[in-house]
Amino acid sequence: MDYFPLFAQLNNRPCLVVGAGHIAARKIDLLLRAGACVTVIALKTSPAIAQLAKEQKLTLIEKAFMQDDVEGFMLVVSATDNTETNQSVAAAANARHIFVNVVDNPHLCSFILPAIIDRSPLVVAFSSGGAAPVLARLLRAKIESVIPPAYGRLAQLAEKFRTAVKQRIHAPEQRRIFWETIFQGTVAEQVYAGNEQQAEQQLLAVLDKHENAATVGEVYLIGAGPGAADLLTFRALRLMQQADVIVYDHLVSPEILDLARRDSEKIYVGKQRQNHSLPQDSINRLLADLAKTGKRVVRLKGGDPFIFGRGGEEIETLMQEGIAFQVVPGITAASGCASYAGIPLTHRDHAQSCTFVTGHLKDNSINLNWTQLAAPNQTIVVYMGSMGLEKICQSLIAHGSPPDLPIALVQQGTTASQRVFTGTLATMPARMADEKISPPTLIIIGTVVGLHNSLNWFKVTEENRAEQLT
Repeated sequence: MDYFPLFAQLNNRPCLVVGAGHIAARKIDLLLRAGACVTVIALKTSPAIAQLAKEQKLTLIEKAFMQDDVEGFMLVVSATDNTETNQSVAAAANARHIFVNVVDNPHLCSFILPAIIDRSPLVVAFSSGGAAPVLARLLRAKIESVIPPAYGRLAQLAEKFRTAVKQRIHAPEQRRIFWETIFQGTVAEQVYAGNEQQAEQQLLAVLDKHENAATVGEVYLIGAGPGAADLLTFRALRLMQQADVIVYDHLVSPEILDLARRDSEKIYVGKQRQNHSLPQDSINRLLADLAKTGKRVVRLKGGDPFIFGRGGEEIETLMQEGIAFQVVPGITAASGCASYAGIPLTHRDHAQSCTFVTGHLKDNSINLNWTQLAAPNQTIVVYMGSMGLEKICQSLIAHGSPPDLPIALVQQGTTASQRVFTGTLATMPARMADEKISPPTLIIIGTVVGLHNSLNWFKVTEENRAEQLT
């Protein structure tokens, strides 16, 4: 990010605004609402700002700006239509390490004034970094519609009881769970309805319950889908936002991890072929141990946790330990990658069935029912099969599949790094021999692959791929 977001305490702090037109008036209004002690320097003054000075809400100095004028101020805003003045203000502030904002000149700014949604004490602010301020204002209007003014009253309620809750619930994780219960339950609904007194009574009742409750954790087994972050389910996103710990493997993209709660602990457990950061038994044990400490744990797995994801093995341990858990299905790689590659898994003219198999077993061998897989009029999807591509093609041909049967390998499907390689059982091993393949990959075999060229709707440009890789 180009600008680090932060909230500054400006109450009774000296701030300077250079300029006194209608644009400056908007900035002055924001600073005054934050309690700042505002000084305005300008040759000409608008009636509105002159009235504020008369009411002694700010200090007005009618003169030309001089570089020494920035001395003693915490931050400076330049809102004039004079380029030389704006440049002079920025240079003077930067030389003295004072934060400066020059309206509509991002290259002169050391801080940006964001679009603001004020539900004090709850404040939402966001910025385009000066790239598209109009877009930021349009987004503010959209977000304002889903954050009613009553959220401010809810925040005031939390502020009133914050100390009492901290004194009675000592564990930070349990306090977080308590407040999530308050903000998402009947207490919040009472506040929205204007019934603050009933809300306070219900909050105290919930506090009594949480103070005396035993610490109980939970595990959420979540399918992260094939790669694209916007293919997550709503439930997956909600649970990721409330989890204390995220346990993930290499199939989970950085974009998906970014959607988890910012302060959650992230634990990488690997799960790459022949390079496991933790063996499966240790992962099972880790999930149980974390939950026993009272944490809410997300086990984030690529695709769907119950399709070659070993989700069944993990919940067996949780059930044996008596630990509560939820399973959130995800879009499996077969469905996601095939859809984005323009390859239907079934088609009445090509395939009346579809079989999912894994490209390696526990001993890293490929020992499949080749006779069944070589039968016509079906689609075969091979997970984790790129290392065994040559063996797969040879075995299918040996058991009766035609050498010219189409085959596709999809790399990093559904993302901006997606690549689709097509060929036949006879030609594919040689074609892929010199290619550098980045996991995850998926192999699709069957005559449906022949539809790829005509149904290939998801276009990845080289610019998008380069941006994704960086």
